[in-house]
Amino acid sequence: MMRVFRAAAIEAGERIMQVYDADDFEVKSKSDASPVTEADEAADALISTRLRAAFPDLPLVTEEQADSHGQAVSSFLIVDPLDGTKEFIQRRGDFTVNIAWVENGVPVRGVVYAPAQGRLFYTDATGQSVEETGPFGPDVIGSVTPIRVGKPDNAALYVVASKSHRDAATDAYISKYATADMKSAGSSLKFCLVATGEADLYPRLGRTMEWDTAAGDAVLRGAGGHVIGFEDHQPFTYGKPGFANGFFIAHAPGVDLKPA
Repeated sequence: MMRVFRAAAIEAGERIMQVYDADDFEVKSKSDASPVTEADEAADALISTRLRAAFPDLPLVTEEQADSHGQAVSSFLIVDPLDGTKEFIQRRGDFTVNIAWVENGVPVRGVVYAPAQGRLFYTDATGQSVEETGPFGPDVIGSVTPIRVGKPDNAALYVVASKSHRDAATDAYISKYATADMKSAGSSLKFCLVATGEADLYPRLGRTMEWDTAAGDAVLRGAGGHVIGFEDHQPFTYGKPGFANGFFIAHAPGVDLKPA
């Protein structure tokens, strides 16, 4: 499964970068007014084709195919072919390809590929998360390093938050912590920064969908981290109606979590 995920993500990333590096590209609006580009659509077609060929019997949920959003499933493939479309449109580089396998409501395998940043994270066959160093080829695996969450210092935490969706409520919650550094990042990269120990805490007080989070969540879990509900601090689950998420906190063990 992970060989298929990895190869599909890299091939999709190559297609996305062809659009990204062009002089211009078309931006359309979906029914919810969110933007979509030809890169989203091309990457989705490529990944969907690969996954359906490799796993014809597994349910597939993907952001760009609205007819997949009405399924009631607890074990399924889930894809965001281009997470961080706003970052892509503004050419900020913080966008990712996300592919995950959710088993009984838990994301157990995932790949997050940031082609413009040259970073590739995924869970291996045992569920351990790794970062591969490029150059990346779909058929040749490069040097791979296991990743692990850091050991937080609650007197000096490293916090990461959304670049495009930052708000006063998020800042108010972060202010409850003693922080050494606060950085902004786009897309599912924030989960990966916690997974590698580059950040300790990522709170999200805003609307997300399961395809936005499943792959990054899988990578974080495979590195020893946790994703919990913002209000109840209970483990985050997948396969919810409409695949819509509530607010959440992604963190390394040892963070002294504050109440909502």
